[in-house]
Amino acid sequence: MSERWMYEVVEVKPGIMGGFKTEVMQEALNRMGRQGWELVNVVLTGPMMPALAVFKKPA
Repeated sequence: MSERWMYEVVEVKPGIMGGFKTEVMQEALNRMGRQGWELVNVVLTGPMMPALAVFKKPA
């Protein structure tokens, strides 16, 4: 039987000047990691848009 996964997408909003603060991104990643989620990908959809962090964990 194949393993089943749950997925979670977290938005990380850019700062006023459009960049991402390392500490904000790191806190989001650490928070999800403490809950058992593993980072799969980060999607940047465009300038001044939130980054989408995609996580997974076994269902």
